[in-house]
This record gives sequence, structure tokens and C-alpha cells, in this order.
Amino acid sequence: MRYCTIMPGSWEGQYIRLEGALSTVISAKNLIAPFWHIPSIYVSINVDSRRRWKSAISVLSSDKSAAWGEIMILSLQALPAFSVEIRASYEVDQMLGNGELVGKLEASWDELLDHVDEPFELSFPPVDGVHPSLTLKAVVVHACDNQDGHAQLAKYMTLKTVSHLNDAVEHYQSVLDQCPVDHPDRAAALTNLAWAHLVGYGRTDHEDIDTTTSLFREALALHPQGHPDHTISLFHLIFTLNLRHSKEQSAVYIQESTPLCCKLLPLCPEGTYLRSSFVDIAVNYLIAQCNNFPKDASNEGIHLLRMVLELCPLGHKYRPIALSNLALALKLRFHASGIIDDMDESVQLFREALSLCPEGHTGRGGCLNNLAFTLQYRFENQDKYDDLDEAMSLNEEALRLRPVGHESRDESLDNLGNALLTRFFKHHNINDINRAITLHREALTLNPPGHPSRDNTLNNLALALQKRYDKSHVSEDLDEAIEMYRESLRVRRPDHPERHRNLLNLSSAICSRFIQTQKNEEFEETIRLCQESLASLPSLHPDKSLSFMWLQVAYLARHKMQDNPADLSLAVENFRLGSRHPTQGLPDRIKQVYNWTVAAEQYGHGSALEAYSTHFELLDAHVATRLSTTSRREAQAAFKNARTLPVDAASCAIRRNDIRRAVELVEQGRGQQWSLASRLRTPLHDLEFTNPELAREFSELSKRLSDAQGSTGTIDRAVADRAEIQYRRITTQWEAVVAEIRDLQGFSRFLLPPSYKDLQAAACQGPVIILIGSKSSCSAIVVPTSGEPHHVRFPRITLTELEQLKDDFATAIRHTVRMPPTEPRKKLRRLLRIVWDEIMLPIVNVLQHDLKLQHGSRIWLCPTAAFTSIPLHAANPFRPKADRSGPESCLEDIFICSYTPTLSALIRSRQTMETCVTQTFAAIGQGEPGAGQGSVLPAVNSELKLVQKLIPPNVKFTKLSKGEATQAGALNILRHNTWVHLACHGTQDLEQPYNSRFAMRDKPLTLLDIIENNSPQAEFAFLSACHTAVGDEETPDEAIHLAAGLQFSGFKSVVGTLWGVNDALAKHVVKNFYENMFEGLEDEGVMDCTKAAWALNRATHDVMTKVPLEQRTVFIHIGV
Repeated sequence: MRYCTIMPGSWEGQYIRLEGALSTVISAKNLIAPFWHIPSIYVSINVDSRRRWKSAISVLSSDKSAAWGEIMILSLQALPAFSVEIRASYEVDQMLGNGELVGKLEASWDELLDHVDEPFELSFPPVDGVHPSLTLKAVVVHACDNQDGHAQLAKYMTLKTVSHLNDAVEHYQSVLDQCPVDHPDRAAALTNLAWAHLVGYGRTDHEDIDTTTSLFREALALHPQGHPDHTISLFHLIFTLNLRHSKEQSAVYIQESTPLCCKLLPLCPEGTYLRSSFVDIAVNYLIAQCNNFPKDASNEGIHLLRMVLELCPLGHKYRPIALSNLALALKLRFHASGIIDDMDESVQLFREALSLCPEGHTGRGGCLNNLAFTLQYRFENQDKYDDLDEAMSLNEEALRLRPVGHESRDESLDNLGNALLTRFFKHHNINDINRAITLHREALTLNPPGHPSRDNTLNNLALALQKRYDKSHVSEDLDEAIEMYRESLRVRRPDHPERHRNLLNLSSAICSRFIQTQKNEEFEETIRLCQESLASLPSLHPDKSLSFMWLQVAYLARHKMQDNPADLSLAVENFRLGSRHPTQGLPDRIKQVYNWTVAAEQYGHGSALEAYSTHFELLDAHVATRLSTTSRREAQAAFKNARTLPVDAASCAIRRNDIRRAVELVEQGRGQQWSLASRLRTPLHDLEFTNPELAREFSELSKRLSDAQGSTGTIDRAVADRAEIQYRRITTQWEAVVAEIRDLQGFSRFLLPPSYKDLQAAACQGPVIILIGSKSSCSAIVVPTSGEPHHVRFPRITLTELEQLKDDFATAIRHTVRMPPTEPRKKLRRLLRIVWDEIMLPIVNVLQHDLKLQHGSRIWLCPTAAFTSIPLHAANPFRPKADRSGPESCLEDIFICSYTPTLSALIRSRQTMETCVTQTFAAIGQGEPGAGQGSVLPAVNSELKLVQKLIPPNVKFTKLSKGEATQAGALNILRHNTWVHLACHGTQDLEQPYNSRFAMRDKPLTLLDIIENNSPQAEFAFLSACHTAVGDEETPDEAIHLAAGLQFSGFKSVVGTLWGVNDALAKHVVKNFYENMFEGLEDEGVMDCTKAAWALNRATHDVMTKVPLEQRTVFIHIGV
């Protein structure tokens, strides 16, 4: 549709609309274009030499006609006539010039008006005997002429006479009244009227600004995205909203203007006139106003701040403050809702803000404080030690930037004091808390009565004094803390968002004094303050958990004094509420539930087993949040008090005669590192059959999680934060898919802690004996192939004696290093006799008499705690039978012993057994390791030759030794072979067990390398190396050692070692092992890894006269 304005004579204030079509009379003499032209025609209507309307070019149809259906608007002013031309075009598309004239005639407006609302025909002079004609239709429409309004407004702008303004507004309003909603000029009429109101009345009259705003809103609605006037209409409305805000400081105008600015900026590139002259000024005003708003942690407020940040690209002067404002709002929302992503994003934003404030920047001190405070808060929520270390460093720098006399020194003093106090909670260094108190006292001198920050500083100093009292029990510290808490509460306004913390802190201090004084009024005040704090917080606020904590402390303290069962019940209920509060950080919840287990055990409450199970669930969830394998182990090891909980839980269940539950709990609490990792390698055969799409999604997300775990190692904290956020988001998706799977029929227990029935599958080929050493008792649970588990008591063994037995074994083994091979190992024999008499003999009695287990049957030992460092398989009476007919039988004379770290590990190994794999055998030997990895092992190469000689000839054999036995080469061998023999130095790192390693030529092959090296086709590995099957000191129940790592990576059956191996003597065991392993195997036979335990049992008997006791018992079998 095309419009054109021309000036005719009368009918002022109206338009004529013409709809035209060119045609010819159907006759033999049709219209023919000149032969050098293509047959295309257009129409030109000319008002004068300056005003002309042209139709589109239309190709003649076969009947020599053309049609347009176009509309033009002609203004009836000035001239009485116009001319119409028919022209032939040289091109169909854009034309250069006007083409060739085909026909022309003069017409008058009166002639058109005589045919209003009906088609009429204009006849042209003949062309080559053909009479062209043009059919038109005229319609009268109202005019939208603003010329008079513009003139009146111009006079007002010059002379400032109100009458001219009123005339302009009246005229513009009249024009708007003549333009209904669907009129093409309505938007222009709205804009003209709006500007008249704005320049005349709007700068002083609030109501008129509202009128102007409404007019601009409607104009923008008529100019949608893509319209040529969309950009200017956006700016008009933004300008008016900002003006309205400047008159009345209401956020509603900025909230409407901000998203409009986000749309406008991309439409006004840098350097354009509109951008440089007007838009930047309007946007900067908006940003400045938003930056001054009170922090709004609502979803709407955060959305607004995100848009403000979008308006501040990199390099914008307001970007640092926009980053900080959004970060503060997210942190506030985290305080209210506990959404950890908010805290992580807050850290990221504060990091960027700090990066934009280099040394010397006036805003650097504030950015340092913001980032430090947020990192410290995240540490308190998630226990990431790197956060606390970084916060300390940032606070120290911030304080240096604010020397004595600086207006913000008090803030930095308080922040550093708080960080020191947090570090004191973790490391208990009294110097940290003393310095914190000194810093807070200095801050208090800078915040005298009446200072707006005095309440905060009082609270901080009181908290530090209270914690020093908890350490040193100096009552003056507690009394001063209570007085400061009270003053802080008095001066803090009732609506302060942190007032609940004053209430909590005061309640905790009074509770501490109640424990000292036993005054009931102090107990009552403690309860009242906690309940007032609870009432002031929304249901999901993280700090509600702290109120629950102090309520349970108070009730438990009074129960201890008065032995009132109601108090104990109330304490347990608050334990339950605190540990299950979903938005509190997992570390704090784990600490609360640990205290619950202690209290329930101490006072014999029936919730003990619930507490233990809750602890394992929370610890599992917490460890799972860590990105890397090593960080997961560190997160678990941080809870030092909880190391014995798996065996304590089992002992608790045993005392209640719930042996099945004991098996479930000890399994749930142990081997969590392997359990977490194995979730990403779960066999999906049943799921693939039931729901292949969910199986595929679970498999893909598991792979993404597994890959994300390998993307660590950076020292850039910002990069590490982003990686952890991404890991947590994938984890959330993974958990959602797991929840979907559990909704399927038959999958309700998918990846949940296994039941006794599930765990009994571990005993399908022989009983599993779980050995439990706890402070309450030491005993064993025998899990049979079917039926109920059997409890076996060790009445003469306590945990202290078990620990001593473990230490005695370590000492005895060390002494044998200096002994000749032929010298009797008297001390070692005495210790193994104790193991037989006090531990294994009661178990053998149950196996033989209750379970009727046949001689030579297989059994699996699953030791816990100190039992993991005792050679249980080597238990031996070392005495003659009563009839002197020979020695009494030892354990390995009666049964074939294997070990398993957990029941689940044994089940996983059996589930992944393959039957159709081409078997290959590889031997890796490194007798000349790289620098710093150990001395030369001269017997390694001869051991490899021996192994090669003993394996079946039909099995493909690969040897890797000397310079080829590198870390990468060894990993490749492990990945592509089903059977592996490894002879080299082995080292168990007792402090960082994932750094346990095999020595290679270039660099060590670590346990971490092995577990990341998935080898699902692997079957058997013989580890002829030192210390390959002993765990670390921090988490012995996790069984984090090289043999367990190979089992996890895919090897179903592993021979490992409990201590150092003499390579010259080891070859005797190796020789006899493989001879027994392959005995009777025909040329085309299949190697059977399930024979390994039997072969090792036979080998150690065969070499009894050649190899001393400690070098025979060093080897153990793990797995199927």
C-alpha cells in the first residue's frame, strides 16, 4: 500500500483515496508496448513538478491488461487538476529513469468527486489505434493535517505564550479525534499531541506527565518491532517515564523504563546521533536511579537488576556497581531461600566487580570486602576451605587499604575479625580468636553510641567473646558477651533483617550460662528468644536451623539436669527439624545430626537408628556436591568425629537385635567414595528394556557428570567456581532423571541404599563376614547365602585391644625386614594366634555348626575400622591338636578366603562379569623407576619372564617393561587387556590415598589415574607390589587403595598386598599361583578369574618352606 499527499483546491481538511487499475477494451487493437521493451507498465499521478506518485511496475497479462489494487491518499488543497500518465518500464525491478510514455491525460478533482465510492474510467488518447483506459475508485476520508498545530507549537516555543500552546494542543487533539484506532496516521497524531503536552505542561504538572506517558505508550503499541518509527517511540516513552520518576521517586516508573532501555540500546548503535545525544543520557539516569534503590531480593527486584547489568556492558562506568548490586540482592535471596546457585552467582559477580577495580581504584576496598564476606558465608554453608583462605587474604588487603583515619576502617576491622573467628571454628587456634577480639574492640571505638553500625560491631565482639569462653571457660568473657548482645539488640531497629541473629546469639549465650548456673529463668529466656527468632523468619530461611539447634541444646541441658523425658523428646524433635531443614548448608546439618546420634546413644533414645541413617544420607549428599574425586574424599574426611559412625550404627542395631538393619547401616555408611563413583557406571539392562529413553538420558547425564569430574586442576578460583556451578547443574538434572526412574514400576529403589535382601546377593557363592569394631563392642555378622544373618560376639576383645592388636601387627611386620628368612616369626605367630582364638574361631564355629559350610568352601571377609589392618585370612592357632596327631587347622586350611571392601563392591563385580570376551594377558614390570620413585628391583624382569612362561600358549601375551613401562603405557595396557600382572614399586599414600601409586619410568601411575580409566572388559589383576590393599588413616572404612581402585575400574578379581613385598621372594608365590591357576587348563580353555582365591590359597601352602610367614600372608585376594 502506498500513500502520497498532493494539494488540490477545495474540500479543506479531507483526503481523496484512489484505488486504481489500468485496463484496455477487449478488442483486436490491444495495448502494445514498444518492441524494445518488456511488456510491463506503471502509472504515474503528477500534482506538480515536485509531487508525484508512482504505482508499482506490473507485467501485462495475456489480455493486455494490468492490475495494481494500490491505494494513494491525495490532499485536496491548492491546485484544481492533476495529470495521469501510463508508462512502459525498461525493467521489472528497480528502474533507472521514468521509462517511455504510453499515454497521458489531464483530470480534475471535481471529476473524481463526481464518482465518489464507485468505480469510474478515465480514457486516454489512442496509442497505435488502441484506447488505453484507467479504472479508478475515489473515497473521501478525513484529513490528518498537523501543519497548523506545528506552527502554533513553534510560536509557543519562541514566545512562551500560553494561548499558542493551547491552540496547538487543541489542534493536535482535533486531528487525533479524526484518526480512529485503525487509522494509518493515529500514531503520528498521538506523538504530536504527547510532545505538545510534554513541552507545555508536563515538566510541572504530574497529571499531564501521566497523560503524556499514556499517549506515548499507545504510539509505541502502534509502532511494533520492525516498524521504522519503533526506535523513536521507545525513546519517547523512556524519556517520559524517567521524567515522571524525577518528579516522584517511585520505582514503578524505573521498573517500566528499564526493559524498554534493554530493547532500545541494540537499535541505537554507538556513534549514532540518537544514541550520543539522547539515549545514553536517559539510560545513565535510569542506571543511577536503580543503583540507589534499596536492595530488593524478590524475583522481580533481581530481574530488574539483571536488566540494569545488561545496560552496563564491559567498559561502562557503572558496571562495577551494577555487578555489586545484583550480587548483594542474590546473596540476600540466598539468606531467605537457601538456593545455593544464588550464592555462587553472587561470588562470580563480586569477582568480576573486583577485577574492574584494580589497585588504586577508589572502589577496590568495597569490592574486596564484598567478595571476602560472601566467600566466608559460602564457606560456612559448604565447608570449602579455599573459600575461607581466599576470604582471609581479601580481608587483610582491604584492611591495608583502610588505614587509621579511613572512614570505612571499622567495616574492614569487623570483616577480618569475623573471618578470623570462622577460621578459629575450624582450626581452634586461640591466636585467631584473640586477634579477632582485638580487631572488634578497635572497630567498636570507631562506632560510638549513635553510630549506625554500632549494633553490628557489638554483636561481632560479643560472638568472639562467647566463643573464647567456650574454649577457655573464663566467665568474664561470657558475662561481657551477654551484655553486648543485649545492647546490640536494644539499638538494632525491630525491622532490621538481621535482628533474628541478635536474638539467636543472645539465646545461645544465655543457654551457655544456664548450663553453668542451672537457673530456670535463664532457660526460659533462652527458649523465648529462640522462639521469637523462629517466628520472625520465613519457613525456608536457612537460619531457622540455628534456632532449632539452640532449642535442642537448651532442652538437652535441662534434661541432663532434671532427667525429664519430655525435655529429651523436645530436644530430639529439634534435632530432627534442624537436620532436615532443606535450605541450611549440608555441613551444618551433618554436624547437628552427628550430635543427635551422640545424644540418642547417651540417653538411650529410640531415634538413634534414625539419626545414624539421616547422617549417612546427608553426608552422601554433601560429598556428592564436590566436583573432583579428591575433593569428595577431603569433604568426607573433614568430619573427623563421624569416622566411627558406620560401625557405631551397626552396633546400635545389634544391641536392639535388629541384625538385618545392622548390615544395611554398616553398608550405607562405608565405601561412600566408591558408591558415589559407581552410580555413574550403573548397569542399565533392566531399565533399557523398560524405558529406553530414560535409560539413554540417564546414561548421557552420567557421562557428562563423569567428564565434568575430570575438568579440575585449575588454580583460577573464578574458573573453578564456574566448573562447580556447571557440575551442580548437571547433578540437578541427573537427580531429576533418577527421580523419574524411581517412579517406574519395579525401580522404586533405584540407586537408593540397598536393603538386606539386596545385599544378601553378595553371599550367593559363599557367606560374607562383616567384622565390626566399635566402642560399645567388637563382633561379626555372618551374611549367609539365604536366611537370617548371624551375630558372632567377641567377648574378650574391646576396641582398645583391637587398636593395640593392629599396632602390634605393624610393629611385628617392620621387625621381620631385619630378620633372616629362616628365623621363626615368633611375635607374628603369637599375634595370628590371638586373631584365631578371639576373632576367627568363633566365626568358624558358626560357619561349620550353624551354616554347615563344607570344608574348602569360599568365604568373604569384609573388615571395618581397625580390622582392615589385621591379616584375618592368616589366623592360625599355631599349636598341635590335643591328640598330637598334627597341627590344628588354620583358617586357610578350612576355607578359601577372599576380601571385599563392601558387599556392594562384590555385587557390582559379579554384575559386570562378561562371558564373550577375547582374553588377553599383559605383564607390566618396572624395575628401574624414574627419579624419586624408588630403588632398583632386580628381580622384576625375571618375574615377567616367569609369568610369560606360565600362561596358556593360546592367550595373547603383551609385555611392558623398562623404557616402555611409562604411566601412559601402563594405562593403555590396563584399558585393553583382560588379565594383567604388575610388578613394580607400590606406595600407599596414607594422607592423600588417591595419590597412592605404582612406580613407572617417567611418572607414577596413581590410584586417581586408575579409577578414571574405565576397563569394563577386565577380569583379573595380580599386584606384585608393596602396600596395594591397605587403606589410609583418615578414612579406613572407605578402602581407598590400589587394589580397590583396580576392582572399581573393572577388574573383578584382584590379588593385592597388605604391606611390603620382597621381590626376590615374591616370585615363588607368583610361580605357584599361576601354576595352580592354570592347572588342567587345555589349549583352548578359558582362564577363570574366579579361581584366583583358591590358587592363592594353594600357592601360599606350597611355598611354606621357601617363603617366610610375613611374605606368604602379605598377599590377599579381593573380589569374585
